[in-house]
Amino acid sequence: MLGIIGAMDEEVLEIKNALKDVTVETAAGMEFYRGKINEKEVVVVRSGIGKVNAAVCSQILVDKFGAEAIVNTGIAGSLKAEIDIGDIVLSSDSVQHDMDATGFGYPIGQIPRMETFAFPADQKLLKLAEKCCNQVNPDIKTFVGRVVSGDQFISDKEKKQQLIDNFDGFCTEMEGAAIAQVCYLNHIGCLIIRAISDKADDSATVDYPAFEAKAIEHSVKLLLAMAAEY
Repeated sequence: MLGIIGAMDEEVLEIKNALKDVTVETAAGMEFYRGKINEKEVVVVRSGIGKVNAAVCSQILVDKFGAEAIVNTGIAGSLKAEIDIGDIVLSSDSVQHDMDATGFGYPIGQIPRMETFAFPADQKLLKLAEKCCNQVNPDIKTFVGRVVSGDQFISDKEKKQQLIDNFDGFCTEMEGAAIAQVCYLNHIGCLIIRAISDKADDSATVDYPAFEAKAIEHSVKLLLAMAAEY
C-alpha cells in the first residue's frame, strides 16, 4: 500500500477526489482516506504543517495502515537559480536543516546517534516519479537533489545562503525530512516531491500566493500518475 502525505488541504483535495471505494478513518486529528487509484490501494492524508505533524502522520500510516512506502507531495522554496517557480524537485535525499548539535561535535543537520546524515530516497519511487513527471508535466523542468526541511518558512536571502552553503540543497520546506526519517527507521521507501512556489528569499511572501495553485497542480498530476503505476 502506498501512503500519500500532503501538508495542506489544497495539496490532497484533488487526490482524494480521484479515489474510488473510499473509506475514512481518523487518528491524531487527521483524516486518512483509503481508496483505489487504477485498482492500486492508496491512503491519502493531510498531515498539517511542520515536522512533528508530518512524523506523527507517517508513523500512523505505517502502524495502522501498513504502508509499504510513503510519498510526500507539496510545495517548496527554490535554493538554486536554475530551479524556477513551477518546476519540480524530487528528493535524492533529505536533511533537517534546523537540527543543530554542533556543540557536541556533530555537523549541523546531523541528528545525534543516527547512522546517517541524510535520509535517502527510494530509488524505485524516484525512477517512477522521473518517468511520470516527464509524461504529465512536459511544460516544466524536473530536478533531482537534496531537500532540506525545518520548522521555518525561509524568506530572506541570508538564511537561504546558509542553507545553500551548509547543505547544497535544491529546495527548502517544512516536512519532508521528518517523513523520510520515519521511513528510514521503519525500513520502508520514501520520496519527497516538491513543486517550487517561491525563491526562498525576500520575494517569497509575494511569490508564494501567486504561484501556489500552479505548483500544486503539477504535484497532483504527478502523484496521480505514480499511484496508477505503483
